[in-house]
Amino acid sequence: MLDLNHYEQLISARLQELDTRMHDVDHELGEPKSADMNDQSIDLEDDEVLEGLGMAAQKEIGLLNLAMERIKDGSYGICKKCEEPISEARLNAVLYAPLCKRCATRA
Repeated sequence: MLDLNHYEQLISARLQELDTRMHDVDHELGEPKSADMNDQSIDLEDDEVLEGLGMAAQKEIGLLNLAMERIKDGSYGICKKCEEPISEARLNAVLYAPLCKRCATRA
């Protein structure tokens, strides 16, 4: 049987980590840009990378919040497709996994 408290703590810690990352990205994107044309092009490339990281973090936050909802309603660790248990190894690798490995590879 899954220790839901353990996974709730892991998910909470990951959410805090992502929140910190999002604040760092926002701060970095708000920094003034250089007046030098060469530096501006580098700044624009850096901003694109930061925006990508921010978008990935937002997506993961959404998935982790859904996982927290599944913990609360008692469905965490149960595959949404076949309703079989999701292995602890998979949940440890992908905390928000809604599908077991078999169903995920078929999707």
